[in-house]
Amino acid sequence: MEKEVVSRNFIEQEIDKDLREGVYTEVCTRFPPEPNGYLHIGHAKSILLNYGLAKQYGGTFHLRYDDTNPTKEKDEFVDAIESDVRWLGADFEGQLYHASDYFEKMYEAAVTLIKKGKAFVCDLTAEEIRSYRGTLTEPGKESPYRGRSIEENLDLFERMKNGEFPDGSKVLRAKIDMASPNINMRDPVIYRVAHLSHQHTGDAWCIYPMYDFAHPLEDAFEGITHSICTLEFEDHRPLYDWVVREVGFDMPPRQIEFAKLYLTNVVTGKRYIKKLVEDGVVDGWDDPRLVTIAALRRRGYTPESIQKFVELCGVSKAQSSTDYAMLEYCIRDDLKLKVPRMMAVLDPIRLVIDNYPEGQIEELDVPNNQENESLGMRKIPFGRELYIEREDFMEEPPRKYFRLFPGNEVRLMNAYFVKCTGFEKDENGNIATVHCTYDPASRGGNSPDGRKVKGTIHWVAAETAKQVTCRLYENLIDEEKGVYNEEDGSMNIRPDSLTVKENCFVEPALAEAKPYDSFQFVRNGFFCVDAKLSEPGKPVFGRIVALKSSFKLPAQPTA
Repeated sequence: MEKEVVSRNFIEQEIDKDLREGVYTEVCTRFPPEPNGYLHIGHAKSILLNYGLAKQYGGTFHLRYDDTNPTKEKDEFVDAIESDVRWLGADFEGQLYHASDYFEKMYEAAVTLIKKGKAFVCDLTAEEIRSYRGTLTEPGKESPYRGRSIEENLDLFERMKNGEFPDGSKVLRAKIDMASPNINMRDPVIYRVAHLSHQHTGDAWCIYPMYDFAHPLEDAFEGITHSICTLEFEDHRPLYDWVVREVGFDMPPRQIEFAKLYLTNVVTGKRYIKKLVEDGVVDGWDDPRLVTIAALRRRGYTPESIQKFVELCGVSKAQSSTDYAMLEYCIRDDLKLKVPRMMAVLDPIRLVIDNYPEGQIEELDVPNNQENESLGMRKIPFGRELYIEREDFMEEPPRKYFRLFPGNEVRLMNAYFVKCTGFEKDENGNIATVHCTYDPASRGGNSPDGRKVKGTIHWVAAETAKQVTCRLYENLIDEEKGVYNEEDGSMNIRPDSLTVKENCFVEPALAEAKPYDSFQFVRNGFFCVDAKLSEPGKPVFGRIVALKSSFKLPAQPTA
């Protein structure tokens, strides 16, 4: 019997090599978000990748808030991040950290660099530092303060910490190489003066470490073995390695980069989402038209669907974009056997069965999901007056229209055959009521004489139906124009990305649906109870995704 060949991505291959050669004895990974906004679908890939690697190798996974910049960080974002990571299924119990908890140790690490002659206090302004940095083809110029003595630098740095200098007046810089071909190595700033209150440490500090200095230290302090990050940090890796080497860690972490997850025609940048929120284009960071994790959850996406999506995207070094339709495919595939298939009429007109007994209500036995018998059966009421979709009747139909029109017979789903006998219009000339007769012998939707009907339509009984609000979402972005306007950098927002329908009618059982409950509304799509807008007994249903798509799952390679 042939042994199954297991394909390993390049990160797994590197970890295998490190373990085999004894570089590390175990695996420890982390997800280190800055709490300056909500996480989005791209972060989900990083979370699931880092957590998955730790789980695969029997190691440890950390959630760490990279909270070194108090200008944009909020408790709201801290709480949202923790909730999102838990919801995705990444277990970090006992392994929750804050970078700000290491501020004292980071300060000591900076002092170590000063004592080694590897860091100095610089008085150049931010603009001057940029002008001294050089270009990709020209080396930089050394700061006139680079030659300060170790004693002077120690004194100045302590005074920076003690609050003696105003913001922007001094920085601490690493002393590396102003002629390095990698601009990140040209004496980068590693500490700045900022008299700001921090959301986690309060007013304890008035100097804060820069990301490129803090991040490798955080990893090293926690015993992270593999720092898995996205490709934009590849050019920063020499500085990452320099920091942990010069500070002197016995088993420094190793940075490995992978390609970001890009989705077509969606907004993922935090500053752009923030603008949409502040401008009132969306109703918050969790607006279901966004692809923040909170928004996807509110819309009705499941952790399993996002896990499947990330799995299909794979791990590589090559930058590419993924069609949003693949994400929609994953939620359809996850829900199709999980949720009940219910009847809901979103654009109703009244259907009267003239030969059905007045006042009679009967109950029909209906499967909750024809493809999954384990979901059982339910009873739905049926009566003389029903609601059907407006599009299911036409006065003068085109060819191959198999739904209701004068003289045509259709099947009412799970109920009876009905034949259209006439209709009524309102004062505006719109169809208001359709009249028909039914065949009592066709109960359950089958004719005893074997006659065939080509059309089947859904319905709800008017007497027992519950009126609800449904929200239909389309892409927030005008797909023909792309996300950003090249002329001014604005976003190309579709004006019709949200349609609110107040006059929808559903089966009575749906009135008791709870937040995050999901259903397939026959022929209308998958819907979820909106956790933000619903009230007890008054659910608001948001469409997760329509039923059909042109997306085709890529062919899987054969062995």
